[in-house]
Amino acid sequence: MNFDDLKIAVIGLGYVGLPLAVEFGNKFKVIGFDVNKFRIDKLKKGIDETLEITKEELKKSKYLKFTSKIDNIKDSNIFIVTVPTPIDEFKKPDLSFLKHASDSIGLYLKKGDIVVYESTVYPGVTEEICVPILEEKSGLIFNKDFYCGYSPERINPGDKKHKIKSIKKIISGSTQDTAKTINLLYKQIINAGTYIAPSIKVAEAAKVIENTQRDVNIALINELSIIFNKLGIDTESVLEAAATKWNFIPFKPGLVGGHCIGVDPYYLTHKALEIGYNPDIIIAGRKINDNMAFFIADEVSSLMIKKNINIDGANVLIMGLTFKENCPDVRNTKISDLISKFRSLSCHVDVYDPFANSTQALLSYNIKLIEEPKKNFYDAIILTVAHDIFIKMTPDQIKSFGKDNHILYDVKHIFNSSDTDGRL
Repeated sequence: MNFDDLKIAVIGLGYVGLPLAVEFGNKFKVIGFDVNKFRIDKLKKGIDETLEITKEELKKSKYLKFTSKIDNIKDSNIFIVTVPTPIDEFKKPDLSFLKHASDSIGLYLKKGDIVVYESTVYPGVTEEICVPILEEKSGLIFNKDFYCGYSPERINPGDKKHKIKSIKKIISGSTQDTAKTINLLYKQIINAGTYIAPSIKVAEAAKVIENTQRDVNIALINELSIIFNKLGIDTESVLEAAATKWNFIPFKPGLVGGHCIGVDPYYLTHKALEIGYNPDIIIAGRKINDNMAFFIADEVSSLMIKKNINIDGANVLIMGLTFKENCPDVRNTKISDLISKFRSLSCHVDVYDPFANSTQALLSYNIKLIEEPKKNFYDAIILTVAHDIFIKMTPDQIKSFGKDNHILYDVKHIFNSSDTDGRL
């Protein structure tokens, strides 16, 4: 493929697609497509509500254009799919966005075109689900008229150090020549280098185990935290002591949500069960992590009872709603489970998170964020996300939100144990 004639369409402009479109837009003609017209209008004004890309970076990407009209991708010869792959209410893979994107691309697919998928999937989705849609809609033959690749995203929302150019990229293609072409393309923007996987399925599997591995490891630490709490031992002190051994792996306990670690294990278990294997460790790890919010609620409730604080009608302040620090994304946040639990105990819950997308919080969880906490008002204060703005606050500043008799519980180990009533 002649790079001089290259026209790239990036389908989906969220945390993954926008940084990719911006980097490619510095060198090639790029159409960034998203079905969300409001999102497109904001981007055209230089505003990225995910806070991943600055106004200056958008302006510098001189060959990048944005659209919410799908027919504007028709002249492209490289299509890169970066749409969400969430789970449904039954924790099953929801491939509807991926199928719809493949549907749309199929309408404009031409001979010689390449479609690259970056959305997280289980092994086999690209070739077994997406390719048949592309063939049906285009009338073209896979690996004869058009080609596919899979290059899993590795974006870390809110991380200003590990950005797209500095993260090594896995590349795969449906043929060796396709893999080489895709590799050459991504090498134009990736400074950290690339790795060519032997097949699309290997690349898909590599992505899904990256987050599954983290999920299982965090689940182990969460379970240890439960044990140590019941033994009256401070978990962080144990981890610090254990970390003096050279090969100890440093994981921390916490609420594991988001659109990666909290989702990807369900994609892998779905495929495993489909082929007749029960992935015991993966399922057990996800079960532990899914239930941590309820453990924290029980811990805080017990501490309140010990201080003679009535739970019924108590005022509870939750500091943090996003699934991780310093990013506005509230998708699949496990803090919503914590809020629901306290509401079920007839508590009045205020949620304070200056980073969180307030519209998304209201639409997704019926949570109306407060602008700032009240002074001397709360019976329990729970630090759930280690935003920089919270870390910069002193324990006394946070305690000033509480009544004379209140509980301060630190999920993220922001403060020393002596400054709190309890930590995870």
